[in-house]
Amino acid sequence: MLKGGTVVDATIINASPSTKNAQKQRDPEMHQTKKGNEWRFGMKCHIGVDAFSGLVHTIEVTPANIHDIQVTSKLIREDDEVVYGDSGYLGIEKREEIVSDVHLSSIDYRINRRPSSLQKVSGNSVDWDRIIEYAKSSVRCKVEHPFRIVKCLFGYRKVAYKGLAKNENRLYALFASANLYALASRGRTLAAAW
Repeated sequence: MLKGGTVVDATIINASPSTKNAQKQRDPEMHQTKKGNEWRFGMKCHIGVDAFSGLVHTIEVTPANIHDIQVTSKLIREDDEVVYGDSGYLGIEKREEIVSDVHLSSIDYRINRRPSSLQKVSGNSVDWDRIIEYAKSSVRCKVEHPFRIVKCLFGYRKVAYKGLAKNENRLYALFASANLYALASRGRTLAAAW
């Protein structure tokens, strides 16, 4: 059932920046980062989703200041032929860990370009660049569904524990449940999936 390619993405899960505790300090394993125009403190959850089924197959948890592209090589499976990602993953095929690995360097990376990098087309001509980006986005959108299930339906918008390891264990259980929820919402069972 899991075949074809992987869609990669990451989300920030907030932690409490409060220092009103016995140690008078923030969680040392969490970190702050700026997303958009807002500073956020917490951890980042990176996931690899099967491009065909939309089921999560790999999870990595890091402090929030780790860039998405640094963890990508851990999210790719051995049988992947294609990897989809948003514009945060631009330039992944030039990274040292990708170039030095035979399998990772042979993968077709279909990364969305930034909208500002697309040239405007004049007249009645067809804008092929936007059509191609739209096609990539239609596959890449599958990675957002597990995040919605975990954050909105299961209510995991803030970390529950101190430290990355305990929160990572909780995320494994939540994403496994999200896979089951996704199968159930499609009218399928786990036995039928395998």
